[in-house]
Amino acid sequence: MTSTAPRPLALSPSRASDYKQCPLLYRLRAIDRLPEPKTLPQVKGNLVHSVLEHMHAQPREERTYPAAVKQLKPHWSRMTGEDAELDELVPADALMDFLVDCRGLLRGYFEMEDPRGFDAHAVEMYVNTVLPNGVPVRGFIDRVDVAPTGEVRVVDYKTGKKPLPRYSHDAQFQMRFYALVYWRLNGVIPHQLRLMYLKVLDSMFLAPSKEELEHFERDLADLWGKIEGDGKAGRFRPKTSKLCGWCSFQALCPEFGGDTPEYPGWPGSMAD
Repeated sequence: MTSTAPRPLALSPSRASDYKQCPLLYRLRAIDRLPEPKTLPQVKGNLVHSVLEHMHAQPREERTYPAAVKQLKPHWSRMTGEDAELDELVPADALMDFLVDCRGLLRGYFEMEDPRGFDAHAVEMYVNTVLPNGVPVRGFIDRVDVAPTGEVRVVDYKTGKKPLPRYSHDAQFQMRFYALVYWRLNGVIPHQLRLMYLKVLDSMFLAPSKEELEHFERDLADLWGKIEGDGKAGRFRPKTSKLCGWCSFQALCPEFGGDTPEYPGWPGSMAD
């Protein structure tokens, strides 16, 4: 018999960002799990990530820019076969421009590093655990590299613009999140965190310390405590900001005259 119980909740970088932006947004995405229309940048990023994941699984001599470009159409065909909505988002008369943009992002990757010179330890690494302080966490790490001398590098690909320094908090949060989870799962603190901004051929580097990750872990506990408290009380309040203009849930937000659906209840978490 198939279980109909809701999936236990866990913290990820995207859901943490949702809650900090607007608790109601978090609820509608993580608990109600309401569908949202896909966006072109999102789908473009998914395709490029898929091709890069495939590329790193090939023998070194086959990890070239032309070979990666040849994978765009097959991977797009697979994606559209799994989700017919994509054909509406990228109609036939716009497909060539879409693929050209993706090709440019792949070119950016190959201008930033030569994948023929190393083998990735893992790509699209799924992490799913409970931290020592009881915070449940999950997510995907784009790539993990391990040097012959044992140093670990965590890499994340970004297909959008590189944020100005004063707006880089979310990106740094994501990388520290994965560094912390990798450390708690494997007992090794990553030597380097690298965000590769493929569109602008630029990177952000971080080198986390044990003390920094321990402090970050306490911050996660505080954040999860707020989410869990709201979840059990059913009181995810809306929080307005300039980002509201891009929110697909305005019709359900009381701040914009909408009616919020009845709260489905706290589904519990992996730590329960």
